[in-house]
Amino acid sequence: MGRSVVHNPTLRCIRCQHVPRWCVCEGLRTVECPVAVDVLMHSREFFRPSSTGHLIQRVVSGARTHVYRHDAVPAREQVVRPGKELWVLHPLGEPMPADAVPGNLQLLLLDGSWGEAADMKKDTEGWGRRVSLPMTGKSRYWLRTQQGEGQFSTAEALLFVLAALGLKAEHDALRVQLELHVYAGLRTRGQAVMASDFLATSPLREAMPEVVARMHPQSPEEKAAFSALLVERTARARVLSGG
Repeated sequence: MGRSVVHNPTLRCIRCQHVPRWCVCEGLRTVECPVAVDVLMHSREFFRPSSTGHLIQRVVSGARTHVYRHDAVPAREQVVRPGKELWVLHPLGEPMPADAVPGNLQLLLLDGSWGEAADMKKDTEGWGRRVSLPMTGKSRYWLRTQQGEGQFSTAEALLFVLAALGLKAEHDALRVQLELHVYAGLRTRGQAVMASDFLATSPLREAMPEVVARMHPQSPEEKAAFSALLVERTARARVLSGG
């Protein structure tokens, strides 16, 4: 069992929340998103650096976090944005409307365990339209064991929404940020083998070779491959910039 970061705090970067050795701030990129995103985060989740709710606020433009406690539920008017149609994402909601316009939407994500999300669902009753999406496949959130098939982290739930709305560029950009967050978390925990396995099927190698090259121990063959990839990306960037 890993040690509790709440009861045994350690020095962490104030921005990315990873320990200095595995700080990923150089790889953080803002994800511009037409959907207004809000996270209702359970108070227990708030103190967990691994939370993908924190990640959403760090990288998604305009995203906001509201802390939920049983004795202090945020008021509806503090959360709901004027002029937007609010969707509360939950498995017990109605199917996503086919004619949704991303720029008109506000998405509220419930960030906590399944039991905690059930409490938040009850306390947000009537805030907006409760919407569900078919979410299938295996979770890439290797920092925690998901409780069953079709259960995903909060950031992954947002990824499914972006994909369903046809926002591929935003989806792909957020996917890279989630992968970086998970990889750094695995390295922080000393799970080198798992981190290597995770990286083998991750878009990080292509999207951020410079960051990966710094963080990932490499064999001579891997170093040569990364060097070739960096040269290729530099040449491609020069062509695109006209340099």
